[in-house]
Amino acid sequence: MTKESPALYVVPTPLGHLGDMTQRAIEVLRQVPWVAAEDTRHSAPLLRHFGCNARLLPAHRHNEEGAAQQVITRLAAGESVALVVDAGTPAVSDPGARLVARVRAAGHRVIPLPGACAAVVALSAAGLGEAHFLFYGFLPSKAGQRAEALRELAPLPYALVFYEAPHRILEAVAALLVAFGPERTLVLARELTKLFESIHCCALGEAQTWLLADANRQRGEFVLLVSGAAPVEQSAEGERVLQLLLDDGLSIRQASRLAHAITGVGKNVLYQRALALKG
Repeated sequence: MTKESPALYVVPTPLGHLGDMTQRAIEVLRQVPWVAAEDTRHSAPLLRHFGCNARLLPAHRHNEEGAAQQVITRLAAGESVALVVDAGTPAVSDPGARLVARVRAAGHRVIPLPGACAAVVALSAAGLGEAHFLFYGFLPSKAGQRAEALRELAPLPYALVFYEAPHRILEAVAALLVAFGPERTLVLARELTKLFESIHCCALGEAQTWLLADANRQRGEFVLLVSGAAPVEQSAEGERVLQLLLDDGLSIRQASRLAHAITGVGKNVLYQRALALKG
């Protein structure tokens, strides 16, 4: 970290628990003369806590282009800069990506540090069986756009990871239920690493009842994880078994319930398919 080799350091900060700040992150923040921060008022106490005396530059979603130019100016002068957001890793559903891109385009080094990321923290405790996951981040706030996004995600066989704010948690879960049906697993990870952290796992069809049972369950920042759609082969087998049961004279409800027990394909998916097959 010298004038001969200035760099932009991308520095994760704790989600809540200050003990999650890495030693390397602390050392970088103590040595750089400048820190570009999403909210300087939020980051200033954190820097003071760890004995960091760097000067702060605002670098939020609404000034990222201008902030990038300030950072490039500092780097060109031989001064390293650290980039932080309010919590977690910059540029992961937070500002930072455009700034990093501009710094790279200007020919300066970008050095990422490992650290806290709410999506990965939640995924590690979710217990979902999928080998792959897709990180989406925040869903659109408008109902129509959100529904369209979820329709495109519904058939994917990957665990799906979303971020959500407390004031939208009920409508977000309702939209997930409509798009994915009641059978898929939902994990609600709330206030991760903080005093009131909770991680609740249930069927999507049970989630709203759980949230409404206690207003405190709707507070805090959320990571939502949804199990993936059944693989195509499994779905095909479910339809084959469903057709055989219907041909044997079972009712739609009986056939879908039994096909679910045999193949593991969601009951709601099979029920809707049975309706289509019957008519």
